[in-house]
Amino acid sequence: MDAPEHPISRFPLPVRIDELPPDIRERIEQVAVKSGFVPNIFLALAHRPDEFRAFFAYHDALMNRPSNLSQAEKEMIVVATSAVNDCLYCVIAHGAILRIRSKNPRLAEQIAANYRRAEITPRQRAMLDYAQKVAVDSARISDDDWQPLYQHGFTQEDIWEIGAIAAFFAMSNRLANMSALRPNDEFYGMGR
Repeated sequence: MDAPEHPISRFPLPVRIDELPPDIRERIEQVAVKSGFVPNIFLALAHRPDEFRAFFAYHDALMNRPSNLSQAEKEMIVVATSAVNDCLYCVIAHGAILRIRSKNPRLAEQIAANYRRAEITPRQRAMLDYAQKVAVDSARISDDDWQPLYQHGFTQEDIWEIGAIAAFFAMSNRLANMSALRPNDEFYGMGR
């Protein structure tokens, strides 16, 4: 597999995937088999192997662990916080994943535009209210911000998870924005 010829980032990309360290090459090839393409974030991070490994280890620890949050709810957090951080790559990429996981082709666009008016439950709205505050105003979080979450049945572990996902993707948003990472065309049609 060769890296794409068109620019997807301001920063260097691997010349050839088959020249990457074996563990990174294997991860990229697994994703390509599963999705039918290589998401550009994998290529953008591959030129810095230690950061690639750390990024995806933390990503997997947050997004793939058993949880009281559904896979769709985790993606809701990513889309809502990526929208407030103006991250085109993450809104488009995770919007596609959200459409698939929620089985609702409208939901990702609703959450990206205004999650407060989206087709979500009051519990999910409380989750996204908290995630938004973590993403844009975390220094001002207080016990008062936890009360609506407790009222909707979230535990302290759930609150950590919501905050950790929002914080991790705030970092991811900044990496994607500073590198001008372009979403793959394939993401636009997924889950529709």
